[in-house]
Amino acid sequence: MTNLTRTRRIAAAAVALIAAGGAGINAAQGSPHDGPGHYAPGAAGSGDPYFPSAGNGGYDVLHYDLDLHYAPPRHPSVLAGKLTAEATITLRATQDLDALNFDLRGLAVTGVDVDGKDVNRGAGPAEWTQVQDDASRTWELTVGLRPKLKEGQEATVTIDYGGATGRPEDTTGALYGWVTTADGAMVVNEPDGAPTWFPVNDDPEDKATYSFHITVPEGKTAVANGLPDGRPRISGGWTTWSWEAADPMASYLATASVGDFTLSYGKGPHGLPIINAVDRDVTGPDLETTNAALALQPQMITFLSDLFGRYPFEAFGAIVDDDSVDYALETQTRPVYSGVAEEGTVVHELGHQWFGNSVSPADWKDIWLNEGWATYIEWLWAGHTGKATVAQQFADTVAELDSGNLWSMDITDPGRDNLFSGPVYLRGAAALHALRAKVGDEAFFAGAREWLEHHANSSATTEDFEKVMEDASGRQLGAFFNDWLREGDRPAMP
Repeated sequence: MTNLTRTRRIAAAAVALIAAGGAGINAAQGSPHDGPGHYAPGAAGSGDPYFPSAGNGGYDVLHYDLDLHYAPPRHPSVLAGKLTAEATITLRATQDLDALNFDLRGLAVTGVDVDGKDVNRGAGPAEWTQVQDDASRTWELTVGLRPKLKEGQEATVTIDYGGATGRPEDTTGALYGWVTTADGAMVVNEPDGAPTWFPVNDDPEDKATYSFHITVPEGKTAVANGLPDGRPRISGGWTTWSWEAADPMASYLATASVGDFTLSYGKGPHGLPIINAVDRDVTGPDLETTNAALALQPQMITFLSDLFGRYPFEAFGAIVDDDSVDYALETQTRPVYSGVAEEGTVVHELGHQWFGNSVSPADWKDIWLNEGWATYIEWLWAGHTGKATVAQQFADTVAELDSGNLWSMDITDPGRDNLFSGPVYLRGAAALHALRAKVGDEAFFAGAREWLEHHANSSATTEDFEKVMEDASGRQLGAFFNDWLREGDRPAMP
């Protein structure tokens, strides 16, 4: 969704590109002052300091309709599948455009049309090109627009693409994106893995709704975000599973996981649909732990709704895969767990539905707003269930930060490869508890609710959070936040 932060950031990226002589803009995009109205290409990146090539400028995506045909590995010893797909993307121009870009990695485009008209492959202003440069982490599909697109106009771009799937890795070497497994695929995108399976404006600030139509061999189950759209359709040995995600969603939170899942259906507060998919190979103690944790989802939702306001989406649930990857991700409405879902992890990923999914980080450096809150929610749940007081968990965390000398990291800017490091979670949660102690329960929870209401289905920054908390408490908190989030020394304890 367009907001002022995103507009300023894209403008800065465009200025930088022009100053560099258009570096990073494919020749197929044409001149930035092409004809009356000064039509220009959209920027080839959103301007995120950690992932400058991720995302794109000049448009907002309104809806992704993804038609995916997936053949999993034929033998578990060779983890390679085949994806053949069509993405139909409805978007609105936020500037006068003569070309636009999508992020797409490792898959080859075979055809593009705009509003039903074929776009040829080539180097002309009305043609499309694809660049994939793994060394610079630049993966761009550039689509020339003729007729050009005026600011405010909508267009539908349809892209045919496909190729072999494997085990893509992020900048730290961790698996992410469309991760091929022996029985299907575990699809987990954070931070910039979405382009490994669909053409996308991979910017957390550009939220959209989604439709998924996932065709897999008969007997396999495909699970995505949101709610099922009718019954699975079987034809010629293949099954098509359709899902609709009607709530705005950042691309890193989308999933289309495939495996030998058993689906179960339940209800939470106010009749909220809860859909769980558990791999049939999750057995024994792992299955017992998983079933016990998932059974608590309705109570967890009630508890967090009482604190932070009604659950923000149309459904919830889980995908529990037996893949060997040690992974859990808050994919919107349906978190993914690898191997086992434990109680603390389930409430952590549930907490993200408010903090991270409904309100997403404007830049990836603001990730502590996701992970600090989700970790603090673990503490709140443990206190609620009598496992440990919040005060004791705070003391234990401070001791861990002390013993590991982990106060040195500025968690408002941890660095690209430290997004998921311990201090982001631990110092973030400790800072929230210290804030609660400083301003009192009433102001703390009022501020949290205001944060969620004001920025719902959007994105925001650390500075935005500080302002909300200052307004809620009526106090100047700049020194406090610097002490607890940014400074390299141990902060003064509450």
